[in-house]
Amino acid sequence: QQVQSRSRWDSIFRTLEVLYHSCIKNLRSEHGNPVIGLVLSVVQVLVLVMIFYFMLTLMGRSFVSKIRGDIVLFLLSGVFLFLVHNKSVGAVLGTAGPTSSMMLHQPLNTAILIAANALATLYNQTLVMLFLLFVYHTAFTPITIEQPVYAYGMLLLSWFTGVAVGLVFFAIKPWAPRIVGIASTVYRRANMIASGKMVVANALPASMVAVFDWNPLFHTIDQARGFVFLNYNPHNSSITYPLYLGLGLVMLGLIGEYYTRRMASLHWEKGQ
Repeated sequence: QQVQSRSRWDSIFRTLEVLYHSCIKNLRSEHGNPVIGLVLSVVQVLVLVMIFYFMLTLMGRSFVSKIRGDIVLFLLSGVFLFLVHNKSVGAVLGTAGPTSSMMLHQPLNTAILIAANALATLYNQTLVMLFLLFVYHTAFTPITIEQPVYAYGMLLLSWFTGVAVGLVFFAIKPWAPRIVGIASTVYRRANMIASGKMVVANALPASMVAVFDWNPLFHTIDQARGFVFLNYNPHNSSITYPLYLGLGLVMLGLIGEYYTRRMASLHWEKGQ
């Protein structure tokens, strides 16, 4: 039985409470112990950094020297944004659909679950980032981030664009689940290269910039490095492109999700 809210504030607080508990449920879904879950996320970042460090060692670091900064910090600035973007796409796409049994529990709805999954991903990746930067700064070598607030803003923008892309996939998923599953996998795998996390955008020729320019993650990573390093000023990327693209995709995703929710049928769920 649904309990009617007595006031607008009561409705807001009840929604926030449901959102909070949904976030906690999402964080504990990967592992029941939050400490072990954090360790697993840290290990994932370390593995990626070691792989890319080895690749840079083989290819040479001449193009990275244009930034004149710590190479590990250079890699971390790309890996953090890459992971938060890709994990946001997967988290939103994996949200329970309108025909899920979870939707029978009021006042739960798809908007709350999407927000909970997205916020849980941001919270987890922020903890991992702060922990690794602290360990690297104290145990290995002191590092300086020139504009940490703006650099974190680029991580938020990467997260936002990931949520926007995931929302579009989520809206299409009930209509073509297999195609969306393949498309989302291809998109996330393509970001391993297309995000440009291993290249310096200012050092790329115009023909190569066109290969990466479509990807909002390429812009946020390059702009983040401009805020992290003192001697780097991005010329081949912008902040407005991923922002406007994210807003446009969110609008398309919300329209598609609303239409899909109105057309929802239990036959879809049985057919999958």
